Amino acid sequence: MKIAVVTGASSGIGREFARQIPQLYRHLDELWVVARRTERLKELEKDAPLPVRIFDGDLRRDYIYERLQKELDRQNAEIRMLVNAAGYGKTGRFEEIPLEDQLGMIDLNCRSLTKMTGICLPHLRKGSRIVNIASAAAFSPQPGFAVYAAGKSYVYRLSMALREELKGKGILVTAVCPGPVETEFFQISGELPGKLKTAFRQGVSEVVRQALKDAAKGKPVSVYGNTMKAARICGKILPDPLLASLMKRTNQIR
Repeated sequence: MKIAVVTGASSGIGREFARQIPQLYRHLDELWVVARRTERLKELEKDAPLPVRIFDGDLRRDYIYERLQKELDRQNAEIRMLVNAAGYGKTGRFEEIPLEDQLGMIDLNCRSLTKMTGICLPHLRKGSRIVNIASAAAFSPQPGFAVYAAGKSYVYRLSMALREELKGKGILVTAVCPGPVETEFFQISGELPGKLKTAFRQGVSEVVRQALKDAAKGKPVSVYGNTMKAARICGKILPDPLLASLMKRTNQIR
């Protein structure tokens, strides 16, 4: 059985991946979707052009991984694409955000992605793809978005390292690094300060379409839009203290 696995599939970027993947991978047998909101996943199932298998539950709890691993083994599934899209962020000064939320970001954005990758890896074959949703926030320190950006930097660096480790097996890894995207993300994170970030907000369908094209071509990084590409270049050439100072001003942190 050839499948694609998408986490965070109930909304935002994950949901859009679940919608667009069947258009690119036309020989999949099933689409496996993972998220907390069961009703959202059932709505996705109704519109999908191929069978959808639902794994509803919290990725910060172990039981959902046990369910998934048992089903992968039972079906002897071959994962053609794994999309790690589950995640959330909180804006504000570190001291103002509840510690529970800070640790929750690390658990979901970093630990869960790592665990899902480890569970799925034995079922990936030559030509399979891993797509990890990082962020343009990974390119620099982000006062006012500190833990989220640090976590996405982890995702970005992990993706680059895994890519080299898995290249010999013909498994390619792409880190997707969008800027602000028009999704429900900001209902949880809070609106980002600064007019620039509002002005450069991107459409989710375009970001995912570009990411799938880049993953199909085997690119290591997918960045949509010239502004975010420029941000990536700045992240490479400017020293971190200067980047942190610039982002403090952009994020209007005093």
